[in-house]
Amino acid sequence: MRVGLDVSPLHQTRAGTARVIQNLLEVDAGAGVEVVPLDFAGTSRVAAAVRDAWWYPHVLPRQARRARVDVLHCPSFRGPVGSPVPLVVTVHDLAVLRHPELFNRWTREYSRRYVHRVVAGARLVVAVSEFTRGELVEVLGTPAEQVRVVPNAVPAGFSPDGARAEGDYVLAVGTLEPRKNLVRLAEAAELAGVELRVVGARGWGDVALPAHVKLVGPVGDEELAALYRGARCLAYPSLYEGFGIPIVEAMACGTPVVTSAGGATEEVAGGAAVLVDPLDPQAIAAGLEEAFARAPQLREAGLERAQHFTRERVVAAMLDIYREAVE
Repeated sequence: MRVGLDVSPLHQTRAGTARVIQNLLEVDAGAGVEVVPLDFAGTSRVAAAVRDAWWYPHVLPRQARRARVDVLHCPSFRGPVGSPVPLVVTVHDLAVLRHPELFNRWTREYSRRYVHRVVAGARLVVAVSEFTRGELVEVLGTPAEQVRVVPNAVPAGFSPDGARAEGDYVLAVGTLEPRKNLVRLAEAAELAGVELRVVGARGWGDVALPAHVKLVGPVGDEELAALYRGARCLAYPSLYEGFGIPIVEAMACGTPVVTSAGGATEEVAGGAAVLVDPLDPQAIAAGLEEAFARAPQLREAGLERAQHFTRERVVAAMLDIYREAVE
């Protein structure tokens, strides 16, 4: 079976969508599946607009047909509204439809016009969590029987063994954008009397962090794993997520986790993290202090929880979905 995989998001993100693509590009040939990368390069705003408005709806379907693939997989809700081959779409979250005010104008307009059409045109839809499955049903009216839940996987190299960054700090990981709730987290870290380090690329929106926060910027996986191992905990009090891959990356490194109660973050944490009200800096600060006090217990619980998100499990589930889509 030949699977056409849209790898264009690799030009724009290193987050959850990129993780999905990287896992699938490494599929063993012995699995009976050949992954055929399909791509529109470019990182500029103009390239992104052309990709969304022209390449996805008009060019990608033709490329899939010419490549003679059996199924086309778009690992985000950016995709064609019609496809000559069976289409599988992965939806990470519907934050842009739930909270459009947190996104730039182009993303808001594209999503309002196209997301429901792309999802409706898919033979099967992959949600990264039960929470996102529920969002698809509620927000887009997607039939529940059309949705398969496949979580994100922990990438190779995230384990308790290896280098550890130095210092006494709490770590935050994610693109600098409003829903990551970094301003409240910075206040909470100051209340708890601990340094906050933030790993991630600059995104969009008004995220003005105080001078005492250390902005590390984007880093490679090796350095990120070292930062997880050296941290007193990962703090991930996001306002809205479809999954939250830093949660399981941190757990796989043996790092205690503090994250938001409710939604996908609580689902992914699976009882192995401290849960807090993300709207209350004092509650977040109390959660940090609880994580410090319960570090050995949270470490063991997190390591066990991370075993539910192995690459082998995730890839096997996706291959089953491809086969189902072409039946």
